Amino acid sequence: MRAVVLDGKGGPEVLQSRQIPAPVPGPAEVLVEVVATAVNRADLLQRMGFYPGPPMDHEVPGLEFAGRVVGVGGTVGRWSVGDEVMGIVGGGAYAEQLTVHEDQAMRVPAGMSLDVAGALPEVFVTAWDALVLQGGLGRGGTALVHAGASGVGTAAIQICRAVGAEVVVTASAAKCGACEAIGAVVAVDYASDDWVVAVAEHTGGRGVDVVLDVVGGDYLDRNVDALAVGGTIVQVGVMGGGTATFGLGKLLPKRATIVGTVLRARSLDEKIGLSRAFEASVVPLFEDGSLRVVIDRRYPLDEVAAAHVYMESNANVGKIALDVCPDPVG
Repeated sequence: MRAVVLDGKGGPEVLQSRQIPAPVPGPAEVLVEVVATAVNRADLLQRMGFYPGPPMDHEVPGLEFAGRVVGVGGTVGRWSVGDEVMGIVGGGAYAEQLTVHEDQAMRVPAGMSLDVAGALPEVFVTAWDALVLQGGLGRGGTALVHAGASGVGTAAIQICRAVGAEVVVTASAAKCGACEAIGAVVAVDYASDDWVVAVAEHTGGRGVDVVLDVVGGDYLDRNVDALAVGGTIVQVGVMGGGTATFGLGKLLPKRATIVGTVLRARSLDEKIGLSRAFEASVVPLFEDGSLRVVIDRRYPLDEVAAAHVYMESNANVGKIALDVCPDPVG
């Protein structure tokens, strides 16, 4: 099968299209022909050697997929050949085929094409898990989401709206309008405006219930300032640096919680539980129009290096999709 493998660590030039052996499903796994996947920040970090993937004979990046089941293991009962599925994997989605545990695969929302569904799982699962499951965000709450125009950001804005919460975001000046169009009540230009002040003004000085942060670094100290008493900071990335200094003393009177989280390192049981919960609670929201996948640009798999360059430019609003196998139905 055709796949994009990492030929060393470094720039986009290490992404090489190769023919490698197709995977064979285990007893509880399904074999999926991948129609589409998408580029995520973790892929860039893996390419540069900062976020190792799972052991593989050939190191194939890619954390999410949508496609059709073309083979099943001997004990599989949930899926049949021809079923449309999507999901998150530890790696391997930049390829024409992959295997995944049957209980980790999720149904594609009714009416959604596979080329769109391929850009859904990673950011929406991340945002829902961080804001709702770990942050406890619910109706009447308020969240602060950094990098609001990113894939995770555009998903998070919609998740907040879907659960009845308000969301303040940070973004570059050119992207603030796009964030407000998706549902942000306040979009702050992080380069020229003070988002701590903006949060205080919008909440009447109370602060936000949850902060979803992909930046880290110096943002941590100011996230505490923006937080309400009893609030939670959920750290899902460290684009701005993995080291932070902040005033520990001001964390105490706020009775605040700081949560660090990633999806790749979780156990299979945890991933299955999260996938099943997401399928039950969130997939229906795509079907009734509450949520949609925001796709900025598409690339064929053979142009994945250009897709990485585009993500590194920080020009995108939403997801950067990769078309892997042509979909004869879509």
